[in-house]
Amino acid sequence: MEQLIEQCLKKDATAQEKLYETYRKQLFAVCLKYTSSYAEAEDHLHDVFIEIFQKIQNYKGKGSFEGWMKRIAINKAIDKHKKKKVFELPAYRLGSLSDDAHEIYLEMEHIKIPFEKLMEFIQELPNQYQLVFSLYELDGYSHRQISALTGITEGTSKSNLFRAKMNLKKQILEYTNHNHKRLGHEG
Repeated sequence: MEQLIEQCLKKDATAQEKLYETYRKQLFAVCLKYTSSYAEAEDHLHDVFIEIFQKIQNYKGKGSFEGWMKRIAINKAIDKHKKKKVFELPAYRLGSLSDDAHEIYLEMEHIKIPFEKLMEFIQELPNQYQLVFSLYELDGYSHRQISALTGITEGTSKSNLFRAKMNLKKQILEYTNHNHKRLGHEG
């Protein structure tokens, strides 16, 4: 890997292509979590690799190279969301939101849904919900980290996560109920 990085530092097109082919699927999966369609994810992936090649000299070998590239993809997504001004929502009173959100998560564990369908539902979330959901649930960021990255309060992050889960729960239940009835399992 070090040799490939060295070649990319020299702007070697063959090495850049090899790096792209090696990591495009992994980074595309990251991009899908933060965009509203496959086409937008492909555009985002393109932008991510441009930035990787432009900033590869900033990688100092601390931590994994894959993690460094993933952070670029996530930060680029956050920057795009900030430009859309998706965070101009009022902060809602949360009460015992984290308990409710946890229950929603647990309730959904027994339902089987194709990954592609779940990604479609995530991509259909309003931008502010999708970003927080993806950062928190799919990439393991804390509400404090999300607040620092996006400029929203921790309370708004929790509220957006709660609303994302409620929206996803509704979509998933509608999908499973529709498929259940379609297969002749009237209940």
